[in-house]
Amino acid sequence: MHILPRLSSRWFAAYTAPRHEKRVTARLQDRNVEAFLPLYRAIRHWSNRTRVSLELPLFPCYVFVRIAPQDHGSVLSTPGIFSLVGSKQEPWPISDFEMETLRSGLDQTDPEPHEYLVEGERLRIRSGPLTGLEGVLLRRKNTFRVVLTLDQIGRSFSVEVNTEDVQPVCAKSPALVSTERSMGVIERYSS
Repeated sequence: MHILPRLSSRWFAAYTAPRHEKRVTARLQDRNVEAFLPLYRAIRHWSNRTRVSLELPLFPCYVFVRIAPQDHGSVLSTPGIFSLVGSKQEPWPISDFEMETLRSGLDQTDPEPHEYLVEGERLRIRSGPLTGLEGVLLRRKNTFRVVLTLDQIGRSFSVEVNTEDVQPVCAKSPALVSTERSMGVIERYSS
């Protein structure tokens, strides 16, 4: 069933109970709320050596809804939904362009979840010739780079990486951020 959007409706992300995304989506559609749950296909191997193909949420604990401002209450009263993503005063809308691109583009690609990486985050390289080294993520034009530092000589260099080849180390301490800024690591390479 295709639900027609209302003129003043916008897209929002609804935060759901873990592993309830499909059930929440069905409940929303039963209430005539336009809902979108991006899925990806994953192969799992059970202990009895059986291979199973599953459709899992691309963004666990999130369902996207297109609603008018007056419909926030009906969405929040849906069992399994905790909140709409936003501030205490109001939920944050998601652009129609982003949502329509996601809806049409995911069918033509092979999406997989990936860890959320933030520029300035401390990472460890987990594959390739520099495996095990730690640095700071930055973005330069259309590529991702990791700034690696040799503390003993007070020098840094950056290498291009694929996001699949790195993993976050830990949350950044304020002291680390100020040290990196004082060394010029972030500003120097972020252009």
